[in-house]
Amino acid sequence: MSHTAHIRSHRKPRRSATSTIAMRAGVAGGVLSMAAAGASASANAAEPVTQTIELPTLTADMSAQVAQSAAATQQAAANYELRAERDAAAAKAAAEAKKDLVEAKKKAEAKKKAAEAARKAAAERAARNAERATLSASASASTSVSAPASGSVATVIAFLKAQVGDAYVMGATGPNAWDCSSLVQAAYKQVGVDLPRVSQDQSMAGTDVSLSNLQVGDILYWGGKGSAYHVGVYIGDGQYLDAANPSKGVVIQDLSGYPADGAVRVL
Repeated sequence: MSHTAHIRSHRKPRRSATSTIAMRAGVAGGVLSMAAAGASASANAAEPVTQTIELPTLTADMSAQVAQSAAATQQAAANYELRAERDAAAAKAAAEAKKDLVEAKKKAEAKKKAAEAARKAAAERAARNAERATLSASASASTSVSAPASGSVATVIAFLKAQVGDAYVMGATGPNAWDCSSLVQAAYKQVGVDLPRVSQDQSMAGTDVSLSNLQVGDILYWGGKGSAYHVGVYIGDGQYLDAANPSKGVVIQDLSGYPADGAVRVL
């Protein structure tokens, strides 16, 4: 045996080719792992983080609460609509009541005026009836027929004026309604002068008079002599009195508005 057999050698042990390759592969793998981790970190840093929030799942209690809230909202809306309808109905009723009150006041005022007019007309008619009675009594006391006494024209005119406001009715002979010829006949009868009943015959009575020479009490006629269709009595100052028509009744009118065609004098 050699005297150096137990002395260790100072030379490093020689690595095998296989170990060297394995070591290099491990180092390369570690480097690649670190590179991949860095790349992954960069990618994660560049991309925004998105957080997903899960909506709560409705439970039976929450569903009941939602349904109850919806029902309450619907009921409130119905109540509001009902209240609005009641308010509108109340406003309409108030307006109609106000209108009815105004109409009632108008009707009451109209009735009051009508009653006052009726009372006034009744008083005037009573006064005319009293005047007629006086005139009739005076005419009955007269003893002159063919030659009326002085003042007979005034009696005729007074009788005629007492009938102003009476109605015109064809064929009527008084005491509150007349036609044109019956009024003239009744007026002259107050002083004992009997005239024919109709206007045609009255235009033939007495003496013809020129329209430019009229005197109070002359009988005026419209139409031809003997065929007159209307008569009245001249009362002076260019006026005459007649039973005109159904719309006017017994009135005093101006000759200028309705000129006569002729005249006769019987007093």
